[in-house]
Amino acid sequence: MKLKKNLSLVTCNLKLKKRGVNLNKNIEIFDSTLRDGAQGQGISFSLEDKTKIVKILDEMGIDYIEAGNPGSNPKDMEFFKVIKDIKLKNSQIVAFGSTRKPNSNVNEDINIKGLLSAETDFVSIFGKSWGFQVTDILKTTLDENLEMIRDTIEYLVEKNKKVIFDAEHFFDGYKENKEYSIMTLKVAMDAGASRLVLCDTNGGTLPNEIFEITSEVVNRFGNIIGIHCHNDIGMAVANSIMAVEAGAIHIQGTFIGVGERCGNTNLSTLIPTIALKMGCKLRVNEHLQDLTSKARHIAEISNIQLEDSTPYIGKSAFAHKGGMHIDAICKIPESYEHIKPEMVGNKRRFLLSEVSGKSTVLQEIHKIFPNVKKDGDEVKRVTKRLKELEYEGYQFEGAEGTVELLIRKTIGKYKPFFKLNHFKTIGENPWNNDDFTSTALINITVDGKREMTAAEGDGPVNALDKALRKALEVFYPELKSVKLVDYKVRVLDSESTTGAKVRVLIESTDGNESWSTVGVSKDVIQASWIALVDSMEYKLIKDIERKAKAYF
Repeated sequence: MKLKKNLSLVTCNLKLKKRGVNLNKNIEIFDSTLRDGAQGQGISFSLEDKTKIVKILDEMGIDYIEAGNPGSNPKDMEFFKVIKDIKLKNSQIVAFGSTRKPNSNVNEDINIKGLLSAETDFVSIFGKSWGFQVTDILKTTLDENLEMIRDTIEYLVEKNKKVIFDAEHFFDGYKENKEYSIMTLKVAMDAGASRLVLCDTNGGTLPNEIFEITSEVVNRFGNIIGIHCHNDIGMAVANSIMAVEAGAIHIQGTFIGVGERCGNTNLSTLIPTIALKMGCKLRVNEHLQDLTSKARHIAEISNIQLEDSTPYIGKSAFAHKGGMHIDAICKIPESYEHIKPEMVGNKRRFLLSEVSGKSTVLQEIHKIFPNVKKDGDEVKRVTKRLKELEYEGYQFEGAEGTVELLIRKTIGKYKPFFKLNHFKTIGENPWNNDDFTSTALINITVDGKREMTAAEGDGPVNALDKALRKALEVFYPELKSVKLVDYKVRVLDSESTTGAKVRVLIESTDGNESWSTVGVSKDVIQASWIALVDSMEYKLIKDIERKAKAYF
């Protein structure tokens, strides 16, 4: 059993040893979510957002946090003032900027002054390493560019700064003019840079090229080389891994892969890969079990909906649907899981569908009632009810909240938290105003006490959600943390026109955990109501379970 469990890791390690890779070497992680990540489409961090993300990254054990360019905008400058008062346990805050401008004095450069005003111990400086970028974009000479790199780094080192040099467009430059690209690195090192970072700025370099070029650079400059990859051909993580194999000891990326164009190296994928598959030593290794929750929290702050299929941290990363897969997983998890989900803070999920067998249903029941037997009547009743509802249009894949409630109701271990007396939604288009709003009124009873509330929202479902939570919060204050983060509607029989059923899938979160519920009806509001109620009741049940565990 132990041999099977470790077989993939052993095989991987043997291959790496043949290539001369040091499996036990220390790797530095440099996070650029707040700088390079902020350049991604739809990303806009507030001061509070940036502070929250810094704290999360520090708790994860990230070595360096590139917090922004203090010379580029007032928001970044303000952030560097605020962050001074926050004590970090693991991370170093890094200010980012460029070399001095062409044909100017470094001590008079506004951006350099901004870097110094940030008062960080570490600074990250980018300079051109591609001749084309120097002559055609920067509009200066190759020699002047070298002087810009030298002057800037020497000046910052004199000011007691530890300098990380980002060689922008290094791989493109290397392929065009190897000698010049190498010269930019030599000048930076001689000037006092502690790290030389090879940047695949356009994100178009292939893994074999990354390995070959990085290997040559490492052989020449030693143990100070880093890698910074973009994901324009979907190779950022692979390219970063190849750089590590070639001898790089410093990896730059963003925690959920956000960034310019197609994004940067996704650190939530890269970190567990090099830690668990390659045996690299990282400060983050002590906190890998927090990876999923921390990554999802950053995604929430960034207003990004993570793909379910995201490696390691996605909802489907350890989800199984096929009956044969599930049967094998129950016997030997390693048969269809390359690592234990708990190692990265994720969890195994069995997806229920019309093809689910008794084994699948039993696994879901055991999450709630572990003593139920496979041949028990409970399994038969739950299976029968699942198939009945799926015939009506329900789909339970990814709707774990509704599945649990269905099991409880079918087995007879369910008590409703409230009674709906009535609700009403009203669409409103205010006079002389293009904004369309909706109002929902709701009347419920909890333990014999009636509560009637109203709420306004962007559409009837949003209004109904707000009104329901407003009414329930009187009795269940813990629901204040719940919010709707995703809402999907699918017409099940489009040929039936007005008689068609709709299926509504909603995703909710309380900031710590996310869950999904589903509702089906000929009326979209009614279907939404069913899913909303399941969402609230699921949250309340989970809170009861957590409280019970705390006492027993």
